[in-house]
Amino acid sequence: MISVAINATEREDLGGKFARKLRKQGAVPCVVYGGEAPIHFSAPALNFRDLIYTPLAKKAEIVLGDKKVEAIVQDIQFHPVTDAILHIDFIELIEGKPVEMSIPVFTEGVSRGVRNGGKQLQNLRRLRVKATPAHLPDSITINVEELRIGMSVRVNEIKADGFEFLEMPTAVVVGIRMSRGAADDDEEEEEETEEGAEGAEASAEAAAE
Repeated sequence: MISVAINATEREDLGGKFARKLRKQGAVPCVVYGGEAPIHFSAPALNFRDLIYTPLAKKAEIVLGDKKVEAIVQDIQFHPVTDAILHIDFIELIEGKPVEMSIPVFTEGVSRGVRNGGKQLQNLRRLRVKATPAHLPDSITINVEELRIGMSVRVNEIKADGFEFLEMPTAVVVGIRMSRGAADDDEEEEEETEEGAEGAEASAEAAAE
């Protein structure tokens, strides 16, 4: 998993009044849980850009002077109007200790169903997983090329390499739906087979003549 360095300052003054003061200065108040004790810190809002506004799941390397703490985002509070980051909760990554994280899901390829006029629908764009820090993926990719109209991929059909899914096993992640004017895969295959057979017969007749 990709790591993003966050140069931060440890906070001693806690509470809403001090948090508001930090925000006015362009900083974001944060806290890291999961270690021996919570670590309160702040960092400029721009420092979180590559960690938060990204299509991949990433971990943070929080630099507090001579101390470095690896962590993942657990929760973010945004301003309801401006979408500015108000507060971030982190979970510290400890070697060998499993953590839970929401991982983005991507698809690759063009499905047979879409080529025949069907419509691809992705129901889940993120999946919750549980893993040790060494096995946390930054994304999950599903190849959809062999999906026909009416077919789908469920959570329990996705290979989990070193981690486990926390979603319902039967939940549909991506599927191909019939749309108006879509061709039937089976009919198309039958037509191709018939055309191939007719072509072979024609070739045989021509050779006999």
